[in-house]
Amino acid sequence: MNDTFTSFRKFPDASQAKGLEQFLKENNIESLFIDNSPRLGSAFGGEMQKEYEIQLKQRDFEKATLLLEELAKEEVNQLPDDYYLLEFTDDELIDVIVKKDEWNEFDYLLAIRLLKERGKTIDEELINSLNKKRIEDLAKPESDQTAWIIAGYAFAIMGGLLGLITGYVIWTADKTLPNGEKVYTYTKRDRKHGKRIVILSLIVLPVLVAYRIFG
Repeated sequence: MNDTFTSFRKFPDASQAKGLEQFLKENNIESLFIDNSPRLGSAFGGEMQKEYEIQLKQRDFEKATLLLEELAKEEVNQLPDDYYLLEFTDDELIDVIVKKDEWNEFDYLLAIRLLKERGKTIDEELINSLNKKRIEDLAKPESDQTAWIIAGYAFAIMGGLLGLITGYVIWTADKTLPNGEKVYTYTKRDRKHGKRIVILSLIVLPVLVAYRIFG
């Protein structure tokens, strides 16, 4: 079982993140509150760039999601008359269901309810199938990174730190899926190139530094 904490939800407001942290604590789920806001202050980063994150252990993702959905079911019954989702077309509501990870539990459950009220059949098996397909799509590596790989080799040969950074990102970058699983962001082929760029940078950079000092 994976005991590593990974990203569960992100918020632009600290109070929202703290509220979720408290809710999880009350339900005996261990979590971490992470402030990802820019360290240079609002004068540089801006208010819109503030980000607060709640991290969970992968084994708790399903339990936490189910608890939030139960909470959202109660809120759906108190829906404001002007709520924006009421204006969504059937296709847009289906998109909310398919891309559940991009929406909160309230909007996800409301989309299902609205479609049912419009006479659209959305059964549990179909929802599970859509969610599974979504995770499979998100797990796929990013498209060909040839341009960045070429740039990484060029930076490495020139002896700049950019080569080391570019190679390291391509080699090690990962992403967290809605179920808490972590997968590499780039293809195995691209990651091999990233590793080679890192090695090349580590060889060339010290040589160039030594040359400039003693040459």
